[in-house]
Amino acid sequence: MKVGVFGATGTIGRCVVSEALARGHQVTGWTRDVSRLPPQPAPARWVQADVIDPADVARVIAEHDVIVNAINTGNSILESIANAGVLPAAARAVLTAMERHPATRLIVVGGAGSLEVEPGQQLVDLEGFAEGLPAALGVPADYVKVVLAHREALNLYRLSNRKWTYLSPSAGLITSGERTGRFRTGANQILVTAAGTNDISAEDLAVAIVDEVETPRHIRQRFTVGY
Repeated sequence: MKVGVFGATGTIGRCVVSEALARGHQVTGWTRDVSRLPPQPAPARWVQADVIDPADVARVIAEHDVIVNAINTGNSILESIANAGVLPAAARAVLTAMERHPATRLIVVGGAGSLEVEPGQQLVDLEGFAEGLPAALGVPADYVKVVLAHREALNLYRLSNRKWTYLSPSAGLITSGERTGRFRTGANQILVTAAGTNDISAEDLAVAIVDEVETPRHIRQRFTVGY
């Protein structure tokens, strides 16, 4: 299949590119910052693209079977907070671009904050959520702006009739780790282990994404994965 990845130079995006290539797919990596392109980009094809420009998105996604939106909003936590609005802006741009490519599927890597801890109760809405972020994730309380921006983007996708899928990993911050290929899949509720943890590696998250590329099970749905 022809797979394109926005945010392909980020932690998750790099893993998605590697996983898709390993399974024999044709991969295009898209990034806004050409200075972050790998020194030896082959065998993937690398292209500069602006994910918040609908015309640019429509240009680059042509002839792709599936596109993956794995963007982040900055190279640091503070930059991510400052640029949180990029997430809903990208959702609007990509959905607009997909109107010209209705057969193309979209898989979005979102946030965990909109997952439910019980029916109807989202994690981000819990009392003290923002204040607890420094202890829980090692990020400032203002990082709640990123969490809320992810939820805003999800709500935009939910209003669309395009072939979108939204993946919320059951973890707040995704880091590189081990590819095990073993994880659980859920719907809208956060997955917690018997030990009380909720995490997944970027490598296993990429496995879940490429699984969905190959066998779409969540068209116009959100799902989650975790250990």
